[in-house]
Amino acid sequence: MYTRHLGLVDFRSWTSAELVLTAGVNVLVGRNGVGKTNLVEALGYLATLSSHRVASDQPLIRRGADQAIVRAAVVHDNRELLLEVAITPGKVNKARLNRAALTRPRDLLGILRTVLFAPEDMALVKGDPSERRRFLDEVLVMRSPRLAGTKADYDRALKQRNSLLKSAGIARRSGRSDLSLLEVWDEQLAGHGAELLAARLELVELLRPHVVAAYADVAPESVAADLRYRSSLGEALPVVAGGVPSAADLGAALLADMGRLRHAELERGVSLVGPHRDDLDLILGPGPAKGYASHGESWSFALALKLGGFGLLRSDGVDPVLILDDVFAELDRSRRNRLAALVADADQVLITAAVDEDVPGVLHGSRVSVQQGIIERVGSETVDDPEDVGARSAQEYTVDPPGSAENTAVDNTAVDYTAVDYTAVDYTAVEDTAQSSDRG
Repeated sequence: MYTRHLGLVDFRSWTSAELVLTAGVNVLVGRNGVGKTNLVEALGYLATLSSHRVASDQPLIRRGADQAIVRAAVVHDNRELLLEVAITPGKVNKARLNRAALTRPRDLLGILRTVLFAPEDMALVKGDPSERRRFLDEVLVMRSPRLAGTKADYDRALKQRNSLLKSAGIARRSGRSDLSLLEVWDEQLAGHGAELLAARLELVELLRPHVVAAYADVAPESVAADLRYRSSLGEALPVVAGGVPSAADLGAALLADMGRLRHAELERGVSLVGPHRDDLDLILGPGPAKGYASHGESWSFALALKLGGFGLLRSDGVDPVLILDDVFAELDRSRRNRLAALVADADQVLITAAVDEDVPGVLHGSRVSVQQGIIERVGSETVDDPEDVGARSAQEYTVDPPGSAENTAVDNTAVDYTAVDYTAVDYTAVEDTAQSSDRG
């Protein structure tokens, strides 16, 4: 898999941008502040529908604009797909696949798979548990896009349950108590939470050997690394020898713990049990990495997590696009060379660097100069592309109604990305027929 072309309109600092890419290594070179990271951030957004730098979409829109557009041509097994997202803060974002409007933006998830490592990823080791949960969930959704719906359902149930806990707690203290509606949302939270928890537990078991091996490759002089999922269920987490508990068993355990913690939850007005309170323990040698690992060890562990995710996704049979944003400047020469050797054979690697000298010579490939508002291939004319992926302005971006000429380009019903794991997606089934998406 690789991205052939990336086009932006009013995304971050770019009024418009056209970036032609090749399979193999692509190095974007330019001084700090010229927009290199904004380019790779946009590509990561298409893969995850979120930014690795900010929690909301508002900062992604160029100042003075109302909307940003990100569009990319993605090639897999000689089959090209065009992905588009129009980002409009405060409104529902709109998405297209091969110019056909999708019912939901999340129907794009799983088509383009990326693994992005950036300086912000130090938070995976030093930051809050939410950073590590997000990492796990991004890998989960890339491998099984339907879990995006599970996560969304869980988040909605959690929000509703917390609201009911607050109101029920107030009513209880005033002598009025009716918990029947809360019990309904207990079932909802436990059901969706059990499915998410089972998927995370399985993922950690699959991910562990890849992360352990990646850390040993990046930091061979350090002690061994390991991973352990820590559930809010604690000792109440069902144990299955050599496997992962079933969703049914996990759901029963979550419900039982909700009952046990009912009084405390009513007093505090928050849900005290569920995947939203879980963590991924990062272990170095005999103890935790957080709070004890050196800066170099923390950096290596964060990198190993992303490389481990890359290895697991690759084991599914399709290389994700690997993005290394300003990574080599943070590494000494020996770690630069080890990292370069690990990633050189990926289907596509995108690297950003302030100076070309930061990138090891083994990563030879396409060089692109990025200056203020100008993208050009080193040694050639300014980058241009006949597809003109980013030419449509934000003001012109509208989703055509079902049945219109432009909304009949792709048979999206042939591949249901909401129900099928990524490894089962047959790109050859996405045909240019007169069908439109009817997914709800």
